[in-house]
Amino acid sequence: MKRRSSRRRTVLILSSAALVAGVPLLAACGTSAHPGAAAVVGGKRIPVSSLQAQVNEVRAAQKASPQAAALISNSAQLNQAKLNGMIFDRVLDRAAKDAGVSATRHEVQVARQRAVAGQPGGEKQLEATLLQQAAITPGQIDGAVRRDVLMSKVAQAVGGDTTTPGGQQKLLAALTKASKEMHVDVNPRYGTWSDTKVALGNTKTDWIKQVTGQAKQQEPTGA
Repeated sequence: MKRRSSRRRTVLILSSAALVAGVPLLAACGTSAHPGAAAVVGGKRIPVSSLQAQVNEVRAAQKASPQAAALISNSAQLNQAKLNGMIFDRVLDRAAKDAGVSATRHEVQVARQRAVAGQPGGEKQLEATLLQQAAITPGQIDGAVRRDVLMSKVAQAVGGDTTTPGGQQKLLAALTKASKEMHVDVNPRYGTWSDTKVALGNTKTDWIKQVTGQAKQQEPTGA
């Protein structure tokens, strides 16, 4: 059972991180309404400088990898993907607050340890996998793990089971409600935020299915 839980947790981290990708790259600059802001969520700005810091961290890690050329080529949408994740995390925090749940540091540490246990190569393999598949650096892993833990707790709080269509819809409804309450305002140079998709740009609406579906596909036979 521990092995199965570890594998599922690892895949969910990868999948929840991957959901913030898949949207076109656009230049970053402020608007006249919010100069220097990539987005405003719940009345609070996400500065272009904060977004660029995350992007630069990923690029530095990619350049240091033996697979640098491939990693950079496969993440041409990095700027907007990172912004999507930054917005999603704020919306998720609002949904968690509405549901009365939170993710403690201890829970994040335990979940990360399980993810590491699910990797044959341990911590180093987890870091390499996340950088390759989700453009997440070692310093950004805790944030991805926290997102996964919090999303699972919100789903449980609203009576949702992410392995079923009905449960997925309950979670999506909670996130959509939170998104509308946050009044997400994105710099038009990055695209448009969708409250119903809880995503920026052209991210698919079935992102919850993508998370749980990929987890099932990678489960060991008979697990």
